[in-house]
Amino acid sequence: MIATPVCAQAPAAAPPVPAAPAPTTPALEPESPMAQLPELGVAWPDLDSAPATGTAAAPSDAANLGDTLHRYRLALEGADAVPGFAARFNQLSALHAGEGKPANSAQIDLRAREDEAVARELLRAFGHYDGTVASRITAPPDQAATVRLTIDPGPAYAFATVGLPGIETAGPRAGKLRESFDVKPGDPVDADKVNAATLAFRAALGVQGYPFAKVADPIVTVDHQTHQARLELAVTLGAVARFGQITPVGPRQIFTAHHLREIARFHPGQQYDSARLDDLRRALIATGLVSVATVTPVPTSDPGVVDISVHLERAPPRTVAAAIGYGTGEGARAEVSWQHRNFFPPEGAVTFRGVAGTREQSLSALLRRANFRGRDHVLTAQIAAAHVNFNAYNARTFTISAGIERQSNIIFHKKWTWSAGTELVASDERDTIVATGAPRRRTYLVAALPGSLGYDTSDDLLNPMRGYRLTARVSPEVSLRQGAIPYMKLQLDASGYVPVSGRVTIAGRVRLGSIQGITRDDIAPSRRFYAGGGGSVRGFGYQKIGPIDVNGDPVGGRGLAEAAIEARIRFGNFGVVPFLDAGNLYAQPIPKFTGLRYGAGIGARYYSSFGPIRIDLGTPINRRAGESRIAVYVSLGQAF
Repeated sequence: MIATPVCAQAPAAAPPVPAAPAPTTPALEPESPMAQLPELGVAWPDLDSAPATGTAAAPSDAANLGDTLHRYRLALEGADAVPGFAARFNQLSALHAGEGKPANSAQIDLRAREDEAVARELLRAFGHYDGTVASRITAPPDQAATVRLTIDPGPAYAFATVGLPGIETAGPRAGKLRESFDVKPGDPVDADKVNAATLAFRAALGVQGYPFAKVADPIVTVDHQTHQARLELAVTLGAVARFGQITPVGPRQIFTAHHLREIARFHPGQQYDSARLDDLRRALIATGLVSVATVTPVPTSDPGVVDISVHLERAPPRTVAAAIGYGTGEGARAEVSWQHRNFFPPEGAVTFRGVAGTREQSLSALLRRANFRGRDHVLTAQIAAAHVNFNAYNARTFTISAGIERQSNIIFHKKWTWSAGTELVASDERDTIVATGAPRRRTYLVAALPGSLGYDTSDDLLNPMRGYRLTARVSPEVSLRQGAIPYMKLQLDASGYVPVSGRVTIAGRVRLGSIQGITRDDIAPSRRFYAGGGGSVRGFGYQKIGPIDVNGDPVGGRGLAEAAIEARIRFGNFGVVPFLDAGNLYAQPIPKFTGLRYGAGIGARYYSSFGPIRIDLGTPINRRAGESRIAVYVSLGQAF
């Protein structure tokens, strides 16, 4: 910000200096004073007088310092009268930076003079143009020195007028544009606020349709008699423009113009809005194929139309990832994957994934086409072969599935999400006859049309602290083991998050499930509901809640009811989470909410840069014979 007093005058030009005669070298007197060394930047201290520095003379004990090194402390007096002054001063102060460190008298004196200049400039930045600053050095014998910097801020100046010359060319829109500049007459003079408002005003002009608007640096004129100031911000608007064509530029283009139009949230003919360009830039980075995206408006022969130039720099397209986890009943699990994010351009990612665990082994190949026929739409196709061996069943499954969905991600967290797809499953499964416990083996063929609809107001995908989530899943299915048996699988999940303080969040969830139109024995064991485990009712092993056979092994059910509540208490990068979970599984399709089993425990969290790492320890309340006392769960992200 430029501060120009109304009474300022330009200094007159100095006359030429005549050449001086060659000097003669006088005889050197041992008692003569030392010559000044301007290049050094530190004047030789006069330890006999040690005058105080600053705008007001003050007594000083600097002579007591002598030439030896001393430690000192800084005392800033009077700064509290200007809010925020002390914090800003300490960031810039040479005295503050050297506080407590050895220094000689010359160094301390120079730092004090530099800090006086810094303090005076800061007073002007905070609107105190008549403020004074004085320093004083107190150095009692055999004690640490004290450098006192006394601030007298004087009166605070305010803006009498705020002018935006050139804004009138906007015609009827001028009033709205003027309101977007957040400095008004009567506001105190504050350089930070003026500069921030100027930056925001430049951005607002772009949002309002002016792609090439120019805003000059602010000019502040000060009147010392009235303690008021005048602010002017010259504006050159140019024409209101509409979007034209999107054009990829550069020697190695990643996306075609057609695909860029699919990603962009604007179209030709729409009024220009610079916020749409920022949105496109973020979306291009989110593809994972772009490291740098430069999106620039380009003038055309029509002043009312601007084309958009897109220059992209490639990011590495391949990723190798690995993950490990453990859950009581689920066992240990290790996963590794290889992905090429542009195997089928544009954005056709291929992922090969393998899982090796004590209870699960699988191989899968996934094709994922992002931004398919529209922004944020994802087309998927998958082939997977898996073997799982749990107490409830042992299944060898081959699955072919495809679908389209609208997803949330870390950069674009959406309120509404949905999915729709198809699934064909062939599964060879072994379980037991409930009444006798005798083993049996059956082959199932299942065709399904799974779909979901979600609404999410939470503030974070992996670590929500406020808001709520609702998700409904519907899957019409047909079992083809002995004839065609149609049935419907329904599930509703709801969770909420309430911050109690900056460190504590109360979180709760409810889950209800129902399978209609088929008996439990006709449903493939792998497609029934189960309860218990780290993503269900903690304190119990995986699938350990609900009906069991004569051997004590779970058999699954058609009705599901679960609930949980926990307190997430955070200390820096760490946290603790006490929790209470409840739930039960029923043979009938409608949950009865009777015989609920309860689990309680405590978890530890480490909040990494990519999300919280979770370790939960739970125990069953009213534990029954054969149930484990402790269940352990390790994973990434909160439990819900």
